[in-house]
Amino acid sequence: MSLTTVRRAGLAAAVAALALVVSACGSESGDKAGDGAATAQADKTASASPAAAAPAKALSAAELEKAALAQADVKSGKVFTKVPLQDDIAQAKVKTDKAECAALGRLQAGTYEAQPAASVKRSWLGDLKKPAAGASPEEALVAGIDRTKVIVTLATYADGGAEKAFAALKAASTACAGGFAYTVGSDTTKFSKVTVTDAPQGTDEALALTLMMDADGTQAPWKSVVVRKGATIASFPSVNMATAATGKEYAFPAELVQAQLAKLG
Repeated sequence: MSLTTVRRAGLAAAVAALALVVSACGSESGDKAGDGAATAQADKTASASPAAAAPAKALSAAELEKAALAQADVKSGKVFTKVPLQDDIAQAKVKTDKAECAALGRLQAGTYEAQPAASVKRSWLGDLKKPAAGASPEEALVAGIDRTKVIVTLATYADGGAEKAFAALKAASTACAGGFAYTVGSDTTKFSKVTVTDAPQGTDEALALTLMMDADGTQAPWKSVVVRKGATIASFPSVNMATAATGKEYAFPAELVQAQLAKLG
């Protein structure tokens, strides 16, 4: 891999894309009157059934802010509580080439799905890595941009909205397996493939994805995780700048998901 390739793919395509993306889930009793005992038992059974349970209650804006990640919650990297404007992309600005992929486009842009009752964002940047001893100039350059960035979005929904929003993401991950593109302003990011991977445990619902970004012939993985706990969805789209130059795999920072789940309770 030449130095020119690293500069062009890693700094032009990757960093420009980074600025866009991460720079960014009751029944009624049929008994008739006249059988009071049977009716009471049916009501008791229905209330105990998960299918009849009321939707989880949305968090307040203050509760959501308290549940959002802080620096003390993570062991590595830097948590930014004030997300830069270029990372705080409005939902309406995200457009996709396929309507069925809209939920994935919003996820990758670091914004929420549907209309939450409240939302909050954080950004996280992995620690800077030193090049290995004796590294070539090309290797040193790659090491210098080998940092993963994540936009963490918490969105809480009323009236079962979280389940509907998560369902839209799951449907899009299947419908858009062959790829899609999304645009913010004049910048378009293309993906050639969407793959569902192993999701984290300890949630009501979870989805993990690897999206293969296609830029000037360079194929690079972007990794995202989305989890739902009750009425709240936490999304974690990530990108690694070195990966955008080399096309090599990178490790998704799973500690962020576990730390966030712990705070959501």
